[in-house]
Amino acid sequence: MTKGWNFDEIIDRRGTASEKWDKYRDRDVIPLWVADMDFRSPPAVIDALHERVSHGVFGYTAPPEGLTRAVIDALRSEFGWQVSDEWLTWLPGLVTGLNVCCRAVGEARDEVITFTPVYPPFMSAPPLADRALVKVPLRYAEGLWGLDLEALERAVTPRSRLLLLCSPHNPVGRVWTLQELRSLADFARRHELVICSDEIHAGLVLDEQLRHLPIAALDPKTGGRTITLLAPSKTFNVPGLGCSFAVIADAGLRRSFRKAMGRIVPHVNLLGYTAAEAAYRYGEPWRRELLVYLRGNRDLVEREVARMPGLSVARVEATYLSWIDVRETGIEDPVGFFEQAGVGLSGGADFGLPGFVRLNFGCPRSLLAEALRRMREALRTD
Repeated sequence: MTKGWNFDEIIDRRGTASEKWDKYRDRDVIPLWVADMDFRSPPAVIDALHERVSHGVFGYTAPPEGLTRAVIDALRSEFGWQVSDEWLTWLPGLVTGLNVCCRAVGEARDEVITFTPVYPPFMSAPPLADRALVKVPLRYAEGLWGLDLEALERAVTPRSRLLLLCSPHNPVGRVWTLQELRSLADFARRHELVICSDEIHAGLVLDEQLRHLPIAALDPKTGGRTITLLAPSKTFNVPGLGCSFAVIADAGLRRSFRKAMGRIVPHVNLLGYTAAEAAYRYGEPWRRELLVYLRGNRDLVEREVARMPGLSVARVEATYLSWIDVRETGIEDPVGFFEQAGVGLSGGADFGLPGFVRLNFGCPRSLLAEALRRMREALRTD
């Protein structure tokens, strides 16, 4: 236990309308699928919520000035990225931001490019906006996922308008290097594309020698064609409070984004604002301890998967999500197979690449160890 938090504590989430846990209600299945963590949020966040609730009035709420200042300070402190308050647009969720981006850029039947495998809303948002989705597979070599820039060049057409980037990447766990980001920025410049960069996992870089770089912070020209989507939800485990934001430096692009929001996108709720401000202002000590704990969990997954016949996993540089290759096992339905063994995972097909599963290791280590034991035993007895 450290400074008022204990990541080893088992918190019973059953019966709390938890999407993650109630999926397997009345079944002995450890849920390691949807991307929220089984840890209490930072004490500062909980205290701020208690104080706000005790006020007792829950009216319509504007973005607090203190929150804007906390976000600007956090972006400068962590990434060396200086943003202005007018660049911020608040959203009730990052997936909302992806969908707004697809509506704000280009016209009907224009093309949106993204890399696969990827978080499913990257693939659903373009068609919902009457845009054509163009998928460019990531390349896997020597235990690391990377960009296939040649395939990217082949994929672009005169109708291409938007590049959807996941940085750090979900589900493969990459922290894109400066060279990779510069290559993407150059590609977007040459083909006059807007970049929408989902950086919701920016605060969860696990490898200590690596650093997240916002693509918009590379240079002013790249910043001028980029919509960056951020939120405290993954880092500080407050996704149910629905508070995200877009950072858009270019005034014209910002107007297009806000016009696409129209009166369809609802305001952020006041408790989301409250939690976000407390997280960005006071959550850093908790986050640093979280990263230490998650590194241990990541390493445990790597060691145990290496002992499982037919399974392999790439190094997780960021996020709390392992992307596991199960193709050598020959198992046709890996999600169903592991559910029968008592472990709930996300299926690779949902991310655009069958034959893989995604495992969420953002949970107490004893729970993770038991889930990995069940997986290993199931593979031995299959």
